[in-house]
Amino acid sequence: MTDQELKDKYQPVADFMSHNGFQIAHFHVDGGKCVLTASAPTEFLKNCAWDEIKKVDSAFADLQHDISVGSGTMYVVKSGDNLSKISKSFYGNANLYSKIAEANNLDNPDKIKVGQELKIPAA
Repeated sequence: MTDQELKDKYQPVADFMSHNGFQIAHFHVDGGKCVLTASAPTEFLKNCAWDEIKKVDSAFADLQHDISVGSGTMYVVKSGDNLSKISKSFYGNANLYSKIAEANNLDNPDKIKVGQELKIPAA
């Protein structure tokens, strides 16, 4: 497999990470292995990334990886969002919305606005 084919193989994983707030430090091919180093915003999303890797190749023998959980990320509120929906997306549990409310000093979790930036703490 060429270096480009190997990188293309794991591109869906990098795309998933990019769309879910991961900080990707390395994504390249070295010595016949795809190197992927990233920091996930939450443990839940880190586990989802592992699911994406296994979809690509359940053995992932040609992947050198280091995926950690960072200290959190920022999220911009979109139309239709509420803290429960955001919590479900980041933590896999809508009931953890209070973590987001506390991290952002929100007196009323129902009063978030489109365009508002929220800190999403690591779970």
